[in-house]
Amino acid sequence: MSTEHTPTHETIGRVWLITGASSGFGRSIAEAALAAGDTVVATARKPEVLDDLVAAHPDRAVAVRLDVTDSARIAEVVAEVILWHGRIDVLVNNAGLGLIGAVEETTDRELRDLMELHFFGPAALTRAVLPHMRRQGSGAIVQMSSMGGRLSFAGVGAYSATKFALEGLSEALAAEVAPFGIKVLIVEPGAFRTGFTGSGALQQTAAISAYEETVGPVRAMLPSSHGKEPGDPAKAAAAILAALEAEKTPLRLPLGNDATDAISAHLDASRAETLAWEPVSRSTDFDD
Repeated sequence: MSTEHTPTHETIGRVWLITGASSGFGRSIAEAALAAGDTVVATARKPEVLDDLVAAHPDRAVAVRLDVTDSARIAEVVAEVILWHGRIDVLVNNAGLGLIGAVEETTDRELRDLMELHFFGPAALTRAVLPHMRRQGSGAIVQMSSMGGRLSFAGVGAYSATKFALEGLSEALAAEVAPFGIKVLIVEPGAFRTGFTGSGALQQTAAISAYEETVGPVRAMLPSSHGKEPGDPAKAAAAILAALEAEKTPLRLPLGNDATDAISAHLDASRAETLAWEPVSRSTDFDD
């Protein structure tokens, strides 16, 4: 960030720090926060794509360059937001990509890169903002996960692994920071019209023919759904703001009929399997 962005006015409303704000959920959440009268620091790898957002709200929006896999840059951005505005009220960890491929097809590099983006980056940002939120005695951390953070299926193992990791970290985090007045909200969207399935955001591993039957349909289905997904990102952003405003913010918030149905069915199946094997599960302690 450079001094040219330094505000000369008083900070208005809550201060949001949003990653991956150039499009999709990040952009929609930024617009919703601005519509609510808040101040938004919107980050992207190419912040110039946010020029129109900044021009529409010159007193409350700033675009900042950030690659969330760059830990040194994370520290700089958080420090400068605090310098400008004195606080960070809401962190939204949203930057992300999709990856289709069987586990055997996924290279170590592909898996590590995705984990850096979806897990280590958000973890670093979370650690960077927490001292300030604890000092304030308030704040919220929004982790943009996925229905794929609660369940998985063939072809999305690597993607789900990163989201499962983020959700596990965040569930513990919520218990740790609640005494400081800090909320944690894990958002689990289904298919939304965000550009996620477009060629720029959806990557694919090299294919092994043996997995054509299980992974092939996913390779075809996800790209073909681009622009036809049922979910409205603006409605998702409104739901996220409403959840943060609630007296009891949920730990997890599925979004979309598809996510709600799939997660509900998964919970039912998981409970049924646990009960079916309960006698075996309970038989493994030492005898008294």
